[in-house]
Amino acid sequence: MLVEPERLAGWFDRFAQRHGPIAHTDLAPHKVNVHAEDGATAEVTVPFGPLDVAAAGVRQGLAVDELVAHLLRPRRVALLLVRLGGHSAGVAADGTVVLSSTDRRLVHGRHRAGGSSSGRFARRREGQARVALQAAADTAARVLLPELSSVDAVVLGGDRRAIEALRGDPRLAPLFARAEPAVLDVPQPRRTVLDDAARRARCARIVVS
Repeated sequence: MLVEPERLAGWFDRFAQRHGPIAHTDLAPHKVNVHAEDGATAEVTVPFGPLDVAAAGVRQGLAVDELVAHLLRPRRVALLLVRLGGHSAGVAADGTVVLSSTDRRLVHGRHRAGGSSSGRFARRREGQARVALQAAADTAARVLLPELSSVDAVVLGGDRRAIEALRGDPRLAPLFARAEPAVLDVPQPRRTVLDDAARRARCARIVVS
């Protein structure tokens, strides 16, 4: 689940109420694990890591103040969302998009019929996909590369195959070098999707077990 920075302290308070007192917290640069006395755990993957902690390791009780402070820190984030047929690139300041460019390109769905027309359709689709991905790479280079020196992180989202295809563009190597490990799952990119991604990029990712 994704939890906004402003709600994170309260979320852990409620976690403690549901599962009893917190036994201990494991702090590491990229992971925080909170262990309740009933055996439940809440694992947080730290976005925009590493987490700056005075001393990593095990602390008794609930110890997430440094995590909360880390997430609440003001940040400018570059966002690149790509799916076949659409892409969106932008810069967000504290979850609000301040610069963006979105475009859609026609890419037909997969054709299941056989025969000679199937090969022509597949080649046409491959050509459409190639044009769409080239447009996405051009937009990323135009919009995001000039902003790299002013952003704190890069967040990717969309279809992993499409994203991996863009890695082959040498212009975008500095962008991908700074990308967060987590890739946002987003629908076909458009401006409202970019706005939502900007908010989600700030969130803590928590897995409860």
